[in-house]
Amino acid sequence: MVKVFVILDGVGDRPISKLKGKTPLEKAITRNLDWFAKRGENGYCYTINEKIAPESDEAIWALIGHNPTKEYSGRGPLECFGRGIKINDGDLCLRVNFATAHNWKIVDRRVGRSLTSREAWQLGREVNAKVKLNAPFLFVPTIGHRGILIIRGDFSGMISNVDPAYTRKGNLTHAVVHPSFNVTRCRPLDRSKKAKFTAELVNDFVEQARNVLENSKINTKRKRKKLLPANLILPRDPGVGLPKVKDKMKGWCAVVAMPLEIGIAKLNGMKVHSFDVPESNKTDPYPQMYQSLAKTIRESKKVIKEGKFQNYWIHFKETDLPGHDGRFYDKVKMIEMIDYKFFSFLRKMKNLDLIVTADHSTPCAMKAHSTDPVPVLHYHTNKDEVQKFGESYCKKGSIGKLYGKDLLKKLEFV
Repeated sequence: MVKVFVILDGVGDRPISKLKGKTPLEKAITRNLDWFAKRGENGYCYTINEKIAPESDEAIWALIGHNPTKEYSGRGPLECFGRGIKINDGDLCLRVNFATAHNWKIVDRRVGRSLTSREAWQLGREVNAKVKLNAPFLFVPTIGHRGILIIRGDFSGMISNVDPAYTRKGNLTHAVVHPSFNVTRCRPLDRSKKAKFTAELVNDFVEQARNVLENSKINTKRKRKKLLPANLILPRDPGVGLPKVKDKMKGWCAVVAMPLEIGIAKLNGMKVHSFDVPESNKTDPYPQMYQSLAKTIRESKKVIKEGKFQNYWIHFKETDLPGHDGRFYDKVKMIEMIDYKFFSFLRKMKNLDLIVTADHSTPCAMKAHSTDPVPVLHYHTNKDEVQKFGESYCKKGSIGKLYGKDLLKKLEFV
């Protein structure tokens, strides 16, 4: 028996009038996913709970069997671990975005998705060389507009995000439905001197880095090309240590490309198959996104064909991006592409145990994560009356409601 666990990042959505009242998943032609749905059991899942619009990190952490409200320490350390950076307890780790700002107002949180990793590395070298903090630090660009900030020492993770699109509550980060465009200052979330000093240090970094980036020749060149400048760094999701994992998922292979998913897989004992994804330096990044999706499909099929493992986690990051950009036709097209090129391949397999779900919903109308549940499909032995894979159809399935931390166990997948 081969088990394949597929996460379609951010695929959940809400009905859209221009799609005749359907969601992108329901509008898409998905003959293969529908084939599995007709022959399987279906349901829906709140990856954290009904009140939280989760980030991908905590949602995935839950989906592979953990309770992020009890055993989690933030996204920053996982991104560092996935990037291969050694961290010690007390080191402050943050996920960051390069962004575009004007007079401290955010124009684009992702620099129009047009920042290449090469440009980011050049900007990163300038930041590391010119910013001076009262503690050793390392700023590491990862892929495109994404990056990591590590400040070495003994710090507190109880600080707020600078990125206004995500707010912290306890050790979790929630997506904000209508975020402010104003850059927020990092502030302590408790009354300790350590938290206060940590927040001040993050603010110092943001302000100094802003001055460095504003004067960078890289951004001057980008402006000449009519591309948005990467003139701001937005830290979020702090943590000061890795979460402890007792039960490792040995015998699993994760096909993942981003540092976050790589970090989660490695920490849980999975073998990681990672790969580089195409990037864009154009005003429209979507041609490269489709190339990236095609490569994710190819790599996933290749690894499964090799047959070295019995359990696979396949993560399609690309389906989340059109939701953030409000491009519902692209979301439909990406879903159809995955169905036609990947799920048709799985359909030919014998002795397959398959779960398909998402880490969160990213409605195109919101351009942000939401509290909506995600659909769940389980193809193995049980069958219900559901005929198509989609948000409204799966709610009528025999599985009913699940929470992320219970999904794999309830479906007897682990």
